[in-house]
Amino acid sequence: MREKTYQTIRVFQQGAILFIVLNRPTVHNAFNIQMIEELQAAFRQAAGEKSIRLVIFTGEGKSFCAGADLNWMREIINFSFEQNLSESRRVAALLYQIYSLPKPVLALVNGAAIGGGVGFVSACDIVVASEKARFGLSEVKIGLVPAAISPYVIRRIGEAQARRYFLTGERIPAQRALEIGLVNEVVSPQDLRKRGLEIAALLLSSGPQALASCKELLFRVPIMSLDEAREFTARMIAELRISEEGQEGMAAFLEKRSPSWVEKMDSEDV
Repeated sequence: MREKTYQTIRVFQQGAILFIVLNRPTVHNAFNIQMIEELQAAFRQAAGEKSIRLVIFTGEGKSFCAGADLNWMREIINFSFEQNLSESRRVAALLYQIYSLPKPVLALVNGAAIGGGVGFVSACDIVVASEKARFGLSEVKIGLVPAAISPYVIRRIGEAQARRYFLTGERIPAQRALEIGLVNEVVSPQDLRKRGLEIAALLLSSGPQALASCKELLFRVPIMSLDEAREFTARMIAELRISEEGQEGMAAFLEKRSPSWVEKMDSEDV
């Protein structure tokens, strides 16, 4: 296991999985500018290292992420517009970085996810939540709005549900989060990591380039016209069919054997 030292997060690699763990349990993993910068560095590592094929994103302690840190908010209240804009752009950049990562990001929500914590969840590809998880978009209660996180939350739960929860700020239990699509599965707290590793194994059995291309499809096709999508998708599948990975995958299927990337996965300690 390789671990990189940070002040606000834990980052370590096991096999092909990079674990990114919010690590400020005494303040319920509330984020400040240091955590944002450290998360950006961790997700850059995930994007840049070929040995990393997916990210598991979770929190230490009882909470996933309680939103913005109170001490950071005490500083922000005295910031100028330009300073506020700069800080907000950093949060927006991190969310975009998570959402657009060319590798799967699996969130394991171990406890409360509030405000920006819901943004982190919404930017991930697959979300498994503990039965003890609670969610909230409570910014309106303090005269603010879920601005930077809104593109990802709306994509995740749709406009109808976003209208309700943005405006009311009410808490969302884990089961209700499942019903509205904020999370994909709800499991017991003791089964959270086990279920995460089961899903990780499914992801690792798929071609790395195929997964990256799937994410590109999900990112780009919804904003294309049908004419644009027709040409873009035709080119993508043609390129994948002649690629080294595509050739190996199709040959393995026809020869009734596992493709090479699955054989590599079997030797990894996940």
